[in-house]
Amino acid sequence: MTLTGYEKPLIEYTKSELIQIAKKYTVYYQTTSGRGSIGAYNNLTKEELVNLILNDRDYQRANKKNRLQILKFRIKNITDSEEIMLEIIDIFKDLEFIPNPGNYYTFIYKAKTPKIKYDQHPLIAALEVNKWGFRGLNFHWQNIDPSQAIRNYTWNEVAGQLHVIYDEEINYMKSIDYAKFVLNS
Repeated sequence: MTLTGYEKPLIEYTKSELIQIAKKYTVYYQTTSGRGSIGAYNNLTKEELVNLILNDRDYQRANKKNRLQILKFRIKNITDSEEIMLEIIDIFKDLEFIPNPGNYYTFIYKAKTPKIKYDQHPLIAALEVNKWGFRGLNFHWQNIDPSQAIRNYTWNEVAGQLHVIYDEEINYMKSIDYAKFVLNS
């Protein structure tokens, strides 16, 4: 089997596996003498190989194609929504601070409004952006109570950034049970 470099975190591969991955993507680097090279990977340390592969354009492009395969592999035996969300945010590294209406996102949300039930791991289609935050159609709510599916998300309550979900990924993402409904105290 040919390694893609997405089966597990790069640091967990052996040096010989990293060399295979570097060859697959024809990773370019500069030698200490300043010359460019696309070979002699065995002269590099494991850490140098990891850094070169992570920063390689072809490796990064392949990531967008492999994200769902990696996610399916990693969560196949996981049922805990927290663990699934951790895998999602580890794989879906395309981030935005402000959503674009019409695009899809997932993120961690910590509502501050007392006595409301909310989804800590929303999967949304962004609808509109405002000064206070944004509105989105939360697909997790749509499955439970469609009347609650349009939600407001304030900037201060979004933990971190928004993880981009691409059009070709949304149907699979909707099939994953990683919603975490919480009643705020």
